[in-house]
Amino acid sequence: MNLIGIDPGVNTGMAFFKAGKLVELRTIHPLTIYDVLAQYGYERVIFEDSRLTSPVWSRGTNTAARIKIARNVGQVDGICSLICEACGRIGIEALGISPKHKGAKLDAEQFAKVTGWTGRSNQHERDAAMVAWPYRGRA
Repeated sequence: MNLIGIDPGVNTGMAFFKAGKLVELRTIHPLTIYDVLAQYGYERVIFEDSRLTSPVWSRGTNTAARIKIARNVGQVDGICSLICEACGRIGIEALGISPKHKGAKLDAEQFAKVTGWTGRSNQHERDAAMVAWPYRGRA
């Protein structure tokens, strides 16, 4: 199965898998998600879905910090909705994964050890790859 992993955000990371192998990483603007998904014709999208997480701040956080966090999370929630809408229009299966189930962030060296990827990568692209990594060989 060919699938795309997505880490939604202002800088949206994308990871492309063909027959279980990571073949491309890229960072795009959220407004181009539909165009990229339509261009590639992959069967499944696995994305980090912030809407599946309960409150994201801890007690003791001041009001200004909570407002900033809420706005950032709301922005990412909106991008998650756009991913679902784009996939629905194109006919691609979309599966949202809770950020809690994605695993820890990996630096470039750790990422290379896990995936075998030798090219350049940024944190958004690595997160996109790791959200989809467990699903890369599933039909």
